[in-house]
Amino acid sequence: MSISIHNLTKKYGSQTVLNNISMEIGTGEVVGFLGPNGAGKTTTMRIICGSLPYENGTVSVCNFEVRDNPLKIKSVTGYLPEQNPLYPDMYVREYLMFVANIFKLQNKKQTVENLIDTVGLRVECNKRIGQLSKGFRQRVGLAQALMPDPKVLILDEPTTGLDPNQLEEIRALIRELGKNRTVILSTHIMQEIKQICNRVIIINRGEIVADFPDLKNMTEFDVNSQLIEVEFIKSVSIDKLLKINNLEIKENIDNRIFKILSAVDLRGDLFDFAVETNNKLLTINKIENSMEDIFRNLTKDNL
Repeated sequence: MSISIHNLTKKYGSQTVLNNISMEIGTGEVVGFLGPNGAGKTTTMRIICGSLPYENGTVSVCNFEVRDNPLKIKSVTGYLPEQNPLYPDMYVREYLMFVANIFKLQNKKQTVENLIDTVGLRVECNKRIGQLSKGFRQRVGLAQALMPDPKVLILDEPTTGLDPNQLEEIRALIRELGKNRTVILSTHIMQEIKQICNRVIIINRGEIVADFPDLKNMTEFDVNSQLIEVEFIKSVSIDKLLKINNLEIKENIDNRIFKILSAVDLRGDLFDFAVETNNKLLTINKIENSMEDIFRNLTKDNL
């Protein structure tokens, strides 16, 4: 496993930020790490990359315990925080050489030049960082995070504040980077998860509330209700329709087309209802929950 966390607890004074969480993330997974503001995402990521101590539990990265191997952890992880800490007065290549010296790399110049090409900074590499757009500053931050050629890449809100073109460019870059390393991506943009990730973990109030190894499993997740779209050939009696147990009408078009919410699958009951009332069903479909619906249901106590 690239990342193994067991019974991790983190407190700030009397406030528990992470409450006994556990997760395993394998090599090559691109994981979307979701949660409301203050849920514990950034704290978890900072602990994984060795920049924040923790009270209880175990955290290992690439089989190294974080607490016992702080320097080794920094050589196998790359971290891009939400607030990208750069030196605006330094030139791009100058800053990356500065980072390469910190890591004491053997072939510094070649590594820097390779990273400039990898993250698409070649056309801007002779500028000061303060002259760059936010999209290119994010690329500098990614280059810095990739400097030790990490096996694990941790990205905290990497696309916040980018315009649509910059968004697509950074997402494409993250997808490419995820082909040969483990990536943890924190974001509030559900579309980003669909485009980049193959697994989703949701945290709420310091606890893991869901783990979807496959995004298809997430959209099929039962959030204590199912939405069914049904169309009858003739109008129906609403009073009779409401006699079906557990049925709630969310939308009604001409007493023929309905969106129905229920805690159980009512498709069989609706078919029987059509037969009993001398009606016919034209369509009956279960509507999948959106990622936004699932996120809201799992974290609604924070709303």
